Amino acid sequence: MAAEDVRVRLCQQQIIKLDLEVKALIQDIQRCDGSLLELDELNRNVAEKIKEIKAKFDELERVAKEQDKETVRVMLLKELEGYKKQLASLQSSLRRANLVSQFSMEKKEKEQLLDGGSDVGIRKRLQTNKESLTSSASNITENLINLRRMMVSRVEQSEQAMGTLVTSSRQVGETFDEFRSMSGHIQNSRKLLTKYGRRECTDKLLIFLALVFFFASVLYIIKKRLFSSSDNDVHYPDLVPSA
Repeated sequence: MAAEDVRVRLCQQQIIKLDLEVKALIQDIQRCDGSLLELDELNRNVAEKIKEIKAKFDELERVAKEQDKETVRVMLLKELEGYKKQLASLQSSLRRANLVSQFSMEKKEKEQLLDGGSDVGIRKRLQTNKESLTSSASNITENLINLRRMMVSRVEQSEQAMGTLVTSSRQVGETFDEFRSMSGHIQNSRKLLTKYGRRECTDKLLIFLALVFFFASVLYIIKKRLFSSSDNDVHYPDLVPSA
């Protein structure tokens, strides 16, 4: 249990650290008014950090599902949902930062064009930069769309996991109620068995007394008949003399 707590805390710390790093890179993108290569490099760094964050999301979800206590699982899954919402907010900020950076670059190129008069090289470089910016923006948009799809899939999986947990909790509650009802039936059965046991002892005592009474009656009857027969066999002398 202690090892799982350490894994959870470590994963949470790494997610927070990566979140701060992505925010710092987004600020750098927003302030970037240099070359497109620099902007592309910053966006690649952001994409790598977001990929690492998603990997930590998967790890935290696995750790949450391995928890024994349902309350801990639910708490970690809710915390994961909060992290995912923060990542979605970061993606929106990334889009806005790229738009600001592109606007700043275009403004800078226009100023250079105006300062340089009708310099063909500057015009050509401006056109190239616009095409590169368009391509970069298209790639960023596509990456963000893919990330959004993956996030939606993760959210759906989390919702299914939550539904499973709720169903399991309800089944556990129903099982507990059944066990409690069975416990009541067992207690009633024990009371009935105890009652029947006492009644059986009483019946045995009554049968014993009835047998005693029966044998006593038989002995009394036999005794009476024996004594009656003895009395009939006794001969008394005649009191009147014979003639």
